[in-house]
Amino acid sequence: MTQRDAVPPPEISIVVPTYNESGRIAELVETVCGVYRDGGIRGELVVVDDNSPDGTGRIADSLTGRHPMTVVHRAGKLGLGSAVMEGFQAANAPIVGVMDADFSHPPSVLPDLLAHMRRTGADVVVGSRYIAGGAAENWTAGRLLMSRFACALAWPLTPVRDATSGFFLIRRDIIEGVRIQAGGFKILLELLMRSPVRSVTEVPYVFVDRTTGESKMSLREAMGYFTQLRQLYGVKWAGRATRPKYLQQERTESRPGS
Repeated sequence: MTQRDAVPPPEISIVVPTYNESGRIAELVETVCGVYRDGGIRGELVVVDDNSPDGTGRIADSLTGRHPMTVVHRAGKLGLGSAVMEGFQAANAPIVGVMDADFSHPPSVLPDLLAHMRRTGADVVVGSRYIAGGAAENWTAGRLLMSRFACALAWPLTPVRDATSGFFLIRRDIIEGVRIQAGGFKILLELLMRSPVRSVTEVPYVFVDRTTGESKMSLREAMGYFTQLRQLYGVKWAGRATRPKYLQQERTESRPGS
């Protein structure tokens, strides 16, 4: 057995989809790996780059020798949802998750999400802006209202309060063989409806809107969400989805923006 073979596999793999994130990708990798190290977590990062013209993929490649990470290169912008699923396929841990590359999802919350999953046994743990202790900063009132409305439209489908969150962990065995239909950024809702999720819980965090790079929010994505909702309501009405048990979040865990 070689020394490489003797290295224990990761406990958690976090997928980070990227497009033109050259300004902060190195900082994000350093920060997340520091969180793993400080928390005694065997973790890896999977960067999925959609052929960023600013060289994000090349920068990520240069970091692989120093950090536990894999870089997946794609031909172009093929949709955030499909990027996440490709990242999950490249991951090596039994627990996989997703976060943004721009620090809108604080890496310091990752140990809370993992600890809560272990403590509750939930299949999915969602970083939530819309339970006690959660919030969104640097948003206009209009954008906050739109986000709340988007979540409200999904409440008949799932007990999750922040069903449009892009910050979550899920057990990898739950998503084996699952095929998504929406290529947009609401991958959590897609997985909640198309995977055999038995239980779900939420942990609060403070979302801080990006100050650099390119936002993933667009009119096209918003319209795609309504198409996705129509498809997922069809899944519900056809009886092909079960409503998971909602495990209440423990108030003592609230650490917004930590």
